[in-house]
Amino acid sequence: MGAAPLAIALGAGAFGLIATALVRRLLRDRRLAESRAADQIAMLRARLDEYEALLSGSREIIVLWGGDGSPPRFLGQASALLPPGRRADAALDFTAWLGPSGAGDLAQNVQELRATGRTFEITVRARDGHLVRATGTGLGNGVVLRLRPAATVQGAVPAPPPEARPADARPLLDGFIDPAWLRDDTGELVYANAAYHELARTLGRHSTEDRPAELLDIPVRRKDREAATPQGVPVSLGRAGDYDLIEVPYSDGAAGFLHPRPVKRDADSGLNHLSAIIDALTTPIAIFNAGRELVQFNRAYCALWGLDPEWLQLGMDERAILDKLRTDGKLPNEPDYHAWRASHLASYQLKVPRELKPWYLPDGRVVQIIAAPAGAMGGVIYVFEDITDQLNLKSQHRAVLDVQRSTLNSLSEAVAVFGTNGRLTLSNPRLSSLWKIPANLLAEQPHIDAISAAVAQAMPEDGAGIWRDLKQSIIDLNPTRSDRQGRLTRADGKLIDYAVVRLPDGQSLMTFLDVTESANYQRVLKERNEALITADRLKDAFVQNVSYELRSPLTNIIGFADLLASGVVGELNERQHSYTDYIRASSVTLGVLIDNILDIANVDAGIAELRPEPQDIAQLVEKARAGLAATFPEVEGETSLNLTVKLDDDLPPFIADGTRIVQVLYNLLSNAARFSEPGGEVHLTVTGRSGRIQFIVEDEGAAMPDDVRAALTDRTDSAAAARQRGAGLGLVIVKSFVNMHGGTISIERREPRGSRVVVSLPSDASMAGAAE
Repeated sequence: MGAAPLAIALGAGAFGLIATALVRRLLRDRRLAESRAADQIAMLRARLDEYEALLSGSREIIVLWGGDGSPPRFLGQASALLPPGRRADAALDFTAWLGPSGAGDLAQNVQELRATGRTFEITVRARDGHLVRATGTGLGNGVVLRLRPAATVQGAVPAPPPEARPADARPLLDGFIDPAWLRDDTGELVYANAAYHELARTLGRHSTEDRPAELLDIPVRRKDREAATPQGVPVSLGRAGDYDLIEVPYSDGAAGFLHPRPVKRDADSGLNHLSAIIDALTTPIAIFNAGRELVQFNRAYCALWGLDPEWLQLGMDERAILDKLRTDGKLPNEPDYHAWRASHLASYQLKVPRELKPWYLPDGRVVQIIAAPAGAMGGVIYVFEDITDQLNLKSQHRAVLDVQRSTLNSLSEAVAVFGTNGRLTLSNPRLSSLWKIPANLLAEQPHIDAISAAVAQAMPEDGAGIWRDLKQSIIDLNPTRSDRQGRLTRADGKLIDYAVVRLPDGQSLMTFLDVTESANYQRVLKERNEALITADRLKDAFVQNVSYELRSPLTNIIGFADLLASGVVGELNERQHSYTDYIRASSVTLGVLIDNILDIANVDAGIAELRPEPQDIAQLVEKARAGLAATFPEVEGETSLNLTVKLDDDLPPFIADGTRIVQVLYNLLSNAARFSEPGGEVHLTVTGRSGRIQFIVEDEGAAMPDDVRAALTDRTDSAAAARQRGAGLGLVIVKSFVNMHGGTISIERREPRGSRVVVSLPSDASMAGAAE
């Protein structure tokens, strides 16, 4: 009983060892079998690649359809049959490179081949004239179509029977699209078709139906006769191109024709030509094959990324190029670079071209990328474009539009732009408020009829009629129509100025401006202006009548006062003498006022002139003193004015209008006397320095009021100043005459009482008059 468990344990252990050994052996055999299978698969793939390479290098196109419904595969050289630049997959577009009849026949046979497996072999003609042999057969559970030039097929061009006569071949040759001819037994041309004559004209030969031109040399013709095969002899006719010469014998001559040879392009030279074109492009381009290997790029690609052409070599992996650009800081800053790169490399799976997301580079540039499949063998074509300037222009354009929109919205004018179809394309909020149009309606870019209907609903009195007239200017498409403008008077009392302007692009700009308030102001201003004109006319009439209506009685008053004072009519007592003195002084003052009125009128009319002459300043002062004495005479033995005059000894020569200067001094002194107490002192000081003469008048009376001070600087306040015992007119005269002499006036307050007026005049007033 004790040995049984031990035996079981030993048996189990032995079984485990044996099982382990068997499992290891099985695993080893499996790995060997997988290795052999992988080697065989690799060898088969290598052979398959070799076969495909051989087929791809043949001068034909092979199309393979599998039984699983997958897309067809294309092998061979597309340039052998298709026009330059076409890929092999374009061979199935039969109508693009075959004649109409040939394309239809081949398409029908291919359809039956794929549907029923029925084989066929036909010859069709391409659009460029050469013959193509098409063969369709089954291949396992699929089918295959072979397309090859018919010139390489024996017996493709049937020879006519030797017993046929040349005359019998003429109708046949007339229908040839290739140059064809007939020869007699001596080898001379006896007939040529229209294509032959056209070829002769291309080569500059004279050829007629009676005497066709000979285009072939005798050795070439002899070589063709000796060859005597349907393939023909290659012939080069210069600028007319290369042909296959085919000539077959007849009973008493020969018939022949020239068939254009297909353009043969060396694959390497074609690729080099394509590379040269890509390199010459200014658009950066890079092409990678299915293995992510660089197969083509241009100088613009290197310039875009700042890559050294000596470093960037064909065959480099795109991942290595991206890694270098990232190291150089030329790729977008991405937190997960590897995920970003994997997403970018997904472009190798594209079936159709696609525009990738823009790359925002650290240097501020923005690059747009278009990725497209490189072909049936896989790969990708990248087309890069630096759109930085475009984005900047768009941003600037958007900013300009925003500014224009803000400007348009802030206008006080209502603006509307209508397209040639009568629909609103642009407007501002003022249009809605002025015509009471719903803002949501304007946002829908309505037709002008919809706007007219909305206005008619909001303004039933005259809205419909106004916009009906405006509509005529919008829908008028006459190119010679002129712009229109005017004023609308609405039923609600508003006055609207409008303008309709045709824009260069055919649209119409319409503007509206509410001028109701400004029109009212204009009416008021017009009325006031008319009133001012009337008042000015009355003033002129008054001034004109002053000399006649006032001076005459004033002269009589002065004359009779002088007569009474002289004692001729009897002696006067002291009181009577004082009365006559008042009469004479008041008369003199009134005369001065009349003169001032006339002078102001002349200044306002612009006819006041200066008569500059050399003046004696002392005499001018004496004349002003005399006028002042007449205005302020002694009354009852008391002096009403105490004037003190001080003149500098070295005064410069003074050239001025003496009469005007006397008026200035008189008015300044009389103004000072009016604001002084009776018997108060008034000082006149005359100094000269730096080419100027200064007249300084000082008094000790009451301070000059602000309205009187303003009379010397602002004539609009002269009426207020005039209320101070008639001082305003005199000060206005002072201001005008000082300005005419090119001088200045300043007024200062004296402490504790009085005023100080300084008149500064140029020593030569004639220069001031010339400057004006």
